Amino acid sequence: LRATALVGAAHVASMGVKRVVRRPRPRLPGARPLVNTAGRHSFPSSHAASSAAAAVAFGALLPGPFRLFGPFPPLAAGMCAARLVVGVHYPSDVAAGAMLGAATARMGRAWSLRGGGLDG
Repeated sequence: LRATALVGAAHVASMGVKRVVRRPRPRLPGARPLVNTAGRHSFPSSHAASSAAAAVAFGALLPGPFRLFGPFPPLAAGMCAARLVVGVHYPSDVAAGAMLGAATARMGRAWSLRGGGLDG
Protein backbone atom coordinates (compact mmCIF):
# COMPACT_ATOMS: atom_id res chain seq x y z
CA LEU A 1 0.00 0.00 0.00
CA ARG A 2 2.83 2.41 0.78
CA ALA A 3 4.48 1.77 -2.58
CA THR A 4 1.14 2.56 -4.22
CA ALA A 5 0.93 5.76 -2.19
CA LEU A 6 4.33 6.78 -3.58
CA VAL A 7 3.07 6.27 -7.12
CA GLY A 8 0.11 8.49 -6.28
CA ALA A 9 2.40 11.10 -4.76
CA ALA A 10 4.51 11.16 -7.93
CA HIS A 11 1.39 11.67 -10.02
CA VAL A 12 0.17 14.51 -7.80
CA ALA A 13 3.63 16.13 -7.93
CA SER A 14 3.68 15.97 -11.73
CA MET A 15 0.22 17.50 -11.95
CA GLY A 16 1.36 20.33 -9.68
CA VAL A 17 4.39 21.05 -11.86
CA LYS A 18 2.17 20.87 -14.96
CA ARG A 19 -0.11 23.57 -13.56
CA VAL A 20 2.86 25.86 -12.95
CA VAL A 21 4.76 25.29 -16.22
CA ARG A 22 1.69 25.11 -18.53
CA ARG A 23 3.65 23.91 -21.57
CA PRO A 24 1.27 23.10 -24.45
CA ARG A 25 1.27 19.62 -25.95
CA PRO A 26 3.15 19.11 -29.22
CA ARG A 27 1.35 19.79 -32.47
CA LEU A 28 2.64 18.43 -35.73
CA PRO A 29 1.28 19.99 -38.93
CA GLY A 30 -1.03 17.54 -40.64
CA ALA A 31 -0.84 14.97 -37.84
CA ARG A 32 -3.10 14.37 -34.87
CA PRO A 33 -2.14 12.60 -31.65
CA LEU A 34 -3.08 8.92 -31.63
CA VAL A 35 -4.82 9.23 -28.24
CA ASN A 36 -6.98 11.79 -26.50
CA THR A 37 -5.69 13.46 -23.35
CA ALA A 38 -7.53 14.84 -20.36
CA GLY A 39 -5.47 18.04 -20.26
CA ARG A 40 -3.66 20.33 -22.65
CA HIS A 41 -0.40 20.67 -20.75
CA SER A 42 2.50 18.34 -21.36
CA PHE A 43 5.40 19.11 -18.98
CA PRO A 44 6.17 16.86 -17.19
CA SER A 45 4.57 13.63 -18.37
CA SER A 46 2.41 12.28 -15.57
CA HIS A 47 2.37 8.84 -17.19
CA ALA A 48 6.18 8.80 -17.10
CA ALA A 49 6.22 10.02 -13.50
CA SER A 50 3.77 7.37 -12.33
CA SER A 51 5.50 4.61 -14.29
CA ALA A 52 8.98 5.46 -13.05
CA ALA A 53 7.68 5.78 -9.48
CA ALA A 54 6.05 2.35 -9.79
CA ALA A 55 9.26 0.82 -11.12
CA VAL A 56 11.25 2.18 -8.17
CA ALA A 57 8.64 1.66 -5.44
CA PHE A 58 7.46 -1.82 -6.46
CA GLY A 59 10.93 -2.89 -7.56
CA ALA A 60 12.16 -2.23 -4.03
CA LEU A 61 9.76 -4.91 -2.83
CA LEU A 62 11.40 -7.60 -4.97
CA PRO A 63 14.27 -9.77 -3.70
CA GLY A 64 17.95 -9.30 -4.64
CA PRO A 65 18.81 -8.72 -8.31
CA PHE A 66 15.16 -8.52 -9.31
CA ARG A 67 15.10 -5.03 -7.82
CA LEU A 68 17.08 -3.72 -10.80
CA PHE A 69 16.45 -6.40 -13.38
CA GLY A 70 12.86 -7.35 -12.67
CA PRO A 71 9.82 -6.62 -14.82
CA PHE A 72 9.13 -3.06 -13.70
CA PRO A 73 11.88 -0.99 -15.40
CA PRO A 74 11.10 -2.33 -18.91
CA LEU A 75 7.38 -1.73 -18.37
CA ALA A 76 8.04 1.84 -17.23
CA ALA A 77 10.33 2.44 -20.21
CA GLY A 78 7.61 1.14 -22.52
CA MET A 79 5.08 3.57 -21.08
CA CYS A 80 7.55 6.44 -21.45
CA ALA A 81 8.23 5.54 -25.09
CA ALA A 82 4.53 5.17 -25.80
CA ARG A 83 3.86 8.78 -24.79
CA LEU A 84 6.26 9.89 -27.51
CA VAL A 85 4.93 7.47 -30.12
CA VAL A 86 1.32 8.58 -29.68
CA GLY A 87 2.41 12.21 -30.07
CA VAL A 88 1.31 13.76 -26.80
CA HIS A 89 4.69 14.64 -25.26
CA TYR A 90 8.08 16.05 -26.10
CA PRO A 91 11.11 13.95 -25.10
CA SER A 92 11.94 16.46 -22.35
CA ASP A 93 8.42 16.01 -20.90
CA VAL A 94 8.98 12.28 -20.60
CA ALA A 95 12.51 12.60 -19.22
CA ALA A 96 11.43 15.14 -16.60
CA GLY A 97 8.41 13.06 -15.63
CA ALA A 98 10.50 9.91 -15.24
CA MET A 99 13.07 11.73 -13.12
CA LEU A 100 10.38 13.30 -10.94
CA GLY A 101 8.64 9.96 -10.43
CA ALA A 102 11.81 8.04 -9.66
CA ALA A 103 12.99 10.75 -7.25
CA THR A 104 9.63 10.82 -5.46
CA ALA A 105 9.64 7.05 -4.98
CA ARG A 106 13.30 7.05 -3.96
CA MET A 107 12.68 9.71 -1.30
CA GLY A 108 9.84 7.65 0.17
CA ARG A 109 11.54 4.28 -0.18
CA ALA A 110 12.50 3.85 3.49
CA TRP A 111 8.95 4.72 4.55
CA SER A 112 7.40 2.33 2.04
CA LEU A 113 9.59 -0.58 3.17
CA ARG A 114 8.96 -0.02 6.87
CA GLY A 115 6.92 -2.82 8.38
CA GLY A 116 4.28 -2.55 10.99
CA GLY A 117 0.68 -1.64 11.33
CA LEU A 118 -1.28 1.30 10.02
CA ASP A 119 0.56 3.74 12.25
CA GLY A 120 3.84 2.90 10.49
